[in-house]
Amino acid sequence: MDERTELLVNQAPRTSHAKLYLAVFSAVLGNFSFGYSLVYPSPVIPQLENSNNPHLKLDTEQIAWFGSIFTLGAAAGGLGAMLLNDLIGRKLSIMVSAVPSTVGYIVMGAAQATWMLHLGRFLTGIAGGMTAASIPVYISEISHPKVRGALGSCPQVTAVFGALSLYALGLVVPWRWLAVAGEIPALLMLLLLCFMPSSPRYLVTCGKHEKALKALEWLRGPNSDFTTEFNRIQLSISSQGKIQWSDLKMPFYYKPILISIWMRFLQQMTGITPVLVYLEPIFHKTDVSVKPKYDAALVGAIRLVSVVIAASLMDKAGRKVLLYTSGFLMFLSTLSMSMYTHTSHCPSGNLTGSMESTGLVALQGGSAFNLITLIPLISTMVYIFGYAMGWGPITWLLMSEILPLGARGITSGLCVGVSWLTAFVLTHVFMHVVESVGLFVPFLFFSVVCVVNIIFAAVCVPETRKRSLEEIENYFRTGRSFTIID
Repeated sequence: MDERTELLVNQAPRTSHAKLYLAVFSAVLGNFSFGYSLVYPSPVIPQLENSNNPHLKLDTEQIAWFGSIFTLGAAAGGLGAMLLNDLIGRKLSIMVSAVPSTVGYIVMGAAQATWMLHLGRFLTGIAGGMTAASIPVYISEISHPKVRGALGSCPQVTAVFGALSLYALGLVVPWRWLAVAGEIPALLMLLLLCFMPSSPRYLVTCGKHEKALKALEWLRGPNSDFTTEFNRIQLSISSQGKIQWSDLKMPFYYKPILISIWMRFLQQMTGITPVLVYLEPIFHKTDVSVKPKYDAALVGAIRLVSVVIAASLMDKAGRKVLLYTSGFLMFLSTLSMSMYTHTSHCPSGNLTGSMESTGLVALQGGSAFNLITLIPLISTMVYIFGYAMGWGPITWLLMSEILPLGARGITSGLCVGVSWLTAFVLTHVFMHVVESVGLFVPFLFFSVVCVVNIIFAAVCVPETRKRSLEEIENYFRTGRSFTIID
């Protein structure tokens, strides 16, 4: 390399991602809290079902509500985020979610009756719905195209890490102290976000161009070519104008909106929420020869590993390949679980059951270890691995990538609302179906949904790998090309 070439290389704009990573980390602490809150009932239900306090002792119907009311709150939070995302911005919407989260855990930690448990779960659900609607949008709008795929999977990674933390703490910590620990991530998120910038794209839509330019400079570094990116953002936003109801008839709007809504609906129809919420009770019922609480922690660890792998592959393998792989693995695992529960003795009735009535006696010096009882554990691990490889993180990421900027705030809230209303119905009905006919029927249903998901990904989902948000918008505008012609 001659001196002139070396000089040109040294003078070339260089983008620094250090501050961007800090902003993303600050935001996704809300997803950590979300993941922790979602699976909170898993170790808590067995403790409360056997509680000596009659005011806190849970029966079947109360267990169903305790498990599912979080998703009802999440739906409300997602719908609330429809307004907040565009009214006060993405960053402030995330910060506001710390309020219901903290209050909800205080109520559960101090609970003296079941209604307090349900109220606390509902409040933490509101916080979860707000973060699920706001954080992916915030991250996609501040991220550089080269790392947006990896960063876009961070909400799912931290949500999984939050769930794993809950499972691990549940091995040794009583349920009240689990609630106390749940307050910490949201409060830390609130503190850190005070020092982070708002979304440059949101600031431009509000006419705050100078602040947007400074925010972009902070995120990319002063030596980067942030002015060119800023000009592209301005051009894209100025060409859109304010969305009207009549605009929804245009493919540019209705196609990405429908794809996003259907993806969130199909994501929940795979049964991921009831499986995670009732993970320990499901293992109680399937005669696994390992204690259910250890099974749950092991599955949580596998889930964390899989989302980290997915994050590393997001910008290499592409979104669609991971969706296909994810759907196929989930299909195989749910079908295996369905066949096992149909042919094996998995009685209907109380979902948590008693330890004496299950294969857990193998750990207490009873019957010999039975290898066949590992099928539910392995199937669940493959199911969680598959979900976390594709239909978990990519659904969040694609929603924030393909939605047009003019409709992104409102539609992301609508997607989250649809997602969690679906999750509420599934999670509440799941308990009653299992008690009536056993685990066979719901897992067979989930396997059919996985096939539908694969077909949907092949036909309807565009590949957005290494595309800027402006290029993705151009794809839906032209229906032909990602390329932007200046």
